[in-house]
Amino acid sequence: MASKRKKRRSRSGEDTRPAQRGINPRNLLKLFKDVGRPMRIAEILSRLQEGKGAKRALKDLLRSLEDDGKIIRTKGGAYGLTESMSLVTGTLEVQRSGVGFLLPEDKRRKDIFISPNNFGDAWNGDRVVAAVIPAARKGKSPEGRIVRVLDRSLRKITVRLIKRLGPDMFISHPTDTKLQFNIMCDTEPLDEEPALGDIVSVLPGEKLDHKLWAGDAVEALGAEDDVSVQEGLVKMMHGVPRKFPNSALTEAQQLPVEPSEADFAGRKDLRDLPLVTIDGATARDFDDAICVRPEGKGYRLWVAIADVSHYVRPGSGLDKEAIERGNSYYFPQSVEPMFPEALSNGLCSLNPNVNRLAMVAEMVIGKDGQCSGETFYPAVIRSHARLTYSQVHRILQDKDEAERTAVSHVVPMLEDAERLARILNRMRQDRGTLDFDLPEPEIFFDMDGVATDIQPKARTFSHQIVEEFMIAANEAVARFLENRDMPCLYRVHPSPDAEKLQSVFKMLARTELGSKIPTSPSPQAVRDLIAAAEGTDMEFIVGRLVLRSMMQASYGPENEGHYGLASDCYCHFTSPIRRYADLVIHRSVKAALGFGDVPAPEFDTLADLGDHLSARERVAMKAEREILRRVTILFLRDKVGAEFTGIINGVADFGFWVELNEVMAEGLVRLSTLEDDYYAYMADRQEIWGERTKKRFGIGQSVRVFLRDVNLSRLEVNLELVES
Repeated sequence: MASKRKKRRSRSGEDTRPAQRGINPRNLLKLFKDVGRPMRIAEILSRLQEGKGAKRALKDLLRSLEDDGKIIRTKGGAYGLTESMSLVTGTLEVQRSGVGFLLPEDKRRKDIFISPNNFGDAWNGDRVVAAVIPAARKGKSPEGRIVRVLDRSLRKITVRLIKRLGPDMFISHPTDTKLQFNIMCDTEPLDEEPALGDIVSVLPGEKLDHKLWAGDAVEALGAEDDVSVQEGLVKMMHGVPRKFPNSALTEAQQLPVEPSEADFAGRKDLRDLPLVTIDGATARDFDDAICVRPEGKGYRLWVAIADVSHYVRPGSGLDKEAIERGNSYYFPQSVEPMFPEALSNGLCSLNPNVNRLAMVAEMVIGKDGQCSGETFYPAVIRSHARLTYSQVHRILQDKDEAERTAVSHVVPMLEDAERLARILNRMRQDRGTLDFDLPEPEIFFDMDGVATDIQPKARTFSHQIVEEFMIAANEAVARFLENRDMPCLYRVHPSPDAEKLQSVFKMLARTELGSKIPTSPSPQAVRDLIAAAEGTDMEFIVGRLVLRSMMQASYGPENEGHYGLASDCYCHFTSPIRRYADLVIHRSVKAALGFGDVPAPEFDTLADLGDHLSARERVAMKAEREILRRVTILFLRDKVGAEFTGIINGVADFGFWVELNEVMAEGLVRLSTLEDDYYAYMADRQEIWGERTKKRFGIGQSVRVFLRDVNLSRLEVNLELVES
């Protein structure tokens, strides 16, 4: 079982473990390297010339180094260096097929294949130590066997009750498809007796058998066909924090409802400037406001961002919890914010007609879209209107008189904003920005919270106005910090892997875009391919395939540019309510301006912090994708047997995936359901061929299917072809 000792290590990576004279982590690890073999405690004390009085401190230090995966204790009771015993520390990542891979913490090592028979007691996401198994033949990928679980990724597991064994005892199965074991679940601690099929949260206990664990139920979530229950289990499965600790809540409650006159000291007064917020209709936190005015042959743009850093001090309870969360987490029916609502929806939200503190990026932009002047400063502002994207669309594109009259005081400014946004968009296109513009799904619910439809989210140029201004502000702030050699947590997006791009080109070569497939994976080639697919049935598929070939964006203290935006210098400044990275940038900007008493963060601290925030961002993305899949399956349950049209968007040796047209969902057509012929998978062509009929199924092909079945426990949507 995993050790429950907490790592005594600060977020910056500084070692805070106890040390006595010669007994410290550095000396101890050096001793192990010098001796070159495992040692027992008595020998270690002797070699360090320490007496028996140091034995307790040594044991504590050894346990801490064990927790860190740097040393391991043998069955005989000796301790040795992990790296010297053909052992590798990393994270177990289990695939849906059941096999696993160890992702080493030492990034110089390749991923190590782990057979399910070699998992030991480890579960998906656990931090583990694995022994490397010698390869059976030269050139074969390394394999491993897990020998120690260092840290469980989840302390609680959500399970589905599948069989009653007694009044308070159920056989249950984890809702995470990557956890292939059962739990003997004791529901006696619950206030009310759950029913078969309900979802409960379980605290795992001891291992009872090969694939059976004991566990005590700690929370009943409810029936699995309830969307709110699905949201709850996804949050638990992915470690999305729900409740704020008392320290953070207490600090939030102690903050004022409104900023005071004392808070305005040293700030520029922009309360008369007609700044407005533009967000979605259901948004509750508004962290950015914009204003545009013509100036000479160009425009002056103000981007005002909520000054969260004024209220959240480094090291405070609010700050520590925000670091752990990393960002806010968005679900169809709920949000887990980075800060308590007193800040996120109140004091730091740029609500209309109230005084708010802000950090402002003020830019002068010419008709070519280039910034010729930029200043940054703290300010006090007053939003003049809370607008929605659809409202701005009706004002600017539809020329709706009723809407224009309702906010007539800001209509001229909005028209200037649209003109400037189009200039900025054209400039970015010319420099090589990749605009995938993939449709995002929007789930519609009835009054009872039941999903009634899933369609692409409406997107108009009103969304683009805000995006263009936020990108301009983010670039300007990054340039400002770089030019002053100030620490900056850059938003980095590396160039794509050339082999992956070539694979995408090869995949698309046999589609209707075949004649337009580029011969080289250059940035211009990628842009040309996306442009060729625009307006066709292939637009969504091309965008998604190309996007999947891209490297993931991340945070780091080194400026490596942003490939997707074709930007030489980029950071995140515009959303400090929902991203901790932006809050860090605000502190750096204030330090550069000499405003306030918070020093700029240190470079080494930013490196560790960037890794952590990038990881939390990936957690949010995975959780959001999973809840979408689960709600989609719930929505499709009563549509089994219905026919749909769709486009093939992926091929494998066991079938092909179809993106449906009538609803934003995808499903799998398995080869086993094709009974008119024997079909073979042609990997080099990414196609499936019929031996006798010569039928072919490949990416981009339109098909007609019917929904065969859905399975929530396996997250499956199964389709069958309709014979034409």
